[in-house]
Amino acid sequence: MEEIIRFALIGCGAIAHKHVCALNRIPNTKIVGVYDNDSDVAKSFSQRYSIPCFPDAESMISKTDPMVLNILTPSGYHCRDILSLVKFKKHFIVEKPLALNLNETDRALNKCNELGLKIFVVKQNRFNPPIKKLKEALDKNRFGKPVLGTVRVRWSRDQAYYDQRPWRGTCELDGGIFANQASHHIDLLVWMMGAVDNVIASTATRLMNIETEDTGGALIEFTSGALGIIEITTATRPKDLEGSISILGENGSVEVGGFFVNKLKTWNFDKPHPMDDDIWEKYSSVPDELAWNHTELFKNIVKSLRQGTSGLIEGNEARKAVELIDAIYQSAKKRERIYLNHSGAEILVDNPLK
Repeated sequence: MEEIIRFALIGCGAIAHKHVCALNRIPNTKIVGVYDNDSDVAKSFSQRYSIPCFPDAESMISKTDPMVLNILTPSGYHCRDILSLVKFKKHFIVEKPLALNLNETDRALNKCNELGLKIFVVKQNRFNPPIKKLKEALDKNRFGKPVLGTVRVRWSRDQAYYDQRPWRGTCELDGGIFANQASHHIDLLVWMMGAVDNVIASTATRLMNIETEDTGGALIEFTSGALGIIEITTATRPKDLEGSISILGENGSVEVGGFFVNKLKTWNFDKPHPMDDDIWEKYSSVPDELAWNHTELFKNIVKSLRQGTSGLIEGNEARKAVELIDAIYQSAKKRERIYLNHSGAEILVDNPLK
């Protein structure tokens, strides 16, 4: 019989419910404890799921001996929490983003690499069926020469949303809509289109009373020569429009839209292929099941832990999106084009925006 893989949750906010739902579907996994700095939230969560809660993370880890710690705290705390708990020598699952900037990301990764610990970052939309088929088409070179990759996040978040949690919309803990709401989409864009050469970006705060931006755009040049566009806002009114990605190449075009890159909108190629036969019937949407793609992600993580293999979205892979997000914010702040050094040593700038 397989060993039971034990998980413990650090943070009991909204996303923690999906972690419980997903892990409960996977055989031989168990959530052995939960902790939140709000003891009332932790107690309520504990009672709802019959999982023990603890007054602090250290006592929870010492008493339950988990293999994996799920870091579900606000984004600005991710690096801090990993570095404070790494002494227990547990693997980590971290909600997006891994950290709010490249420096914090590398500090966390370097320390875990030094101790032989894995960091898995929650990018569940990579497992959406239309997204997986899009990546498969790219890997089969069906697009030919890449031309343009675009992501659009047109969501509606009102002031009440930001006021609901004190960390939302703050530079220190939220980071902004590129780091928070668009993090998944930027990850998908880099996963599809490859290494980024440079980016030029602009941000604005149009409707919200917050520290960070509520609207932004970025123009990317990939090392392949293809271009990329990121369009993001939480100031769409009166309601959400889309969260989508489009990939265009010399031999085809694909768009995956819906609210959260969950519905196939366009699948056009100049030459037929066997994968086209059932694309619309079997792979055009995500099953209507709570935390379905989180479940697929956790299956991948559990397999990686059991077999000692690399997971699809371990820390070094998730670093790529943070590197681009970091460059986007530098560009917007300095009003300069930012060149990415893919060794991670530095990020260079050139002429101001014209």
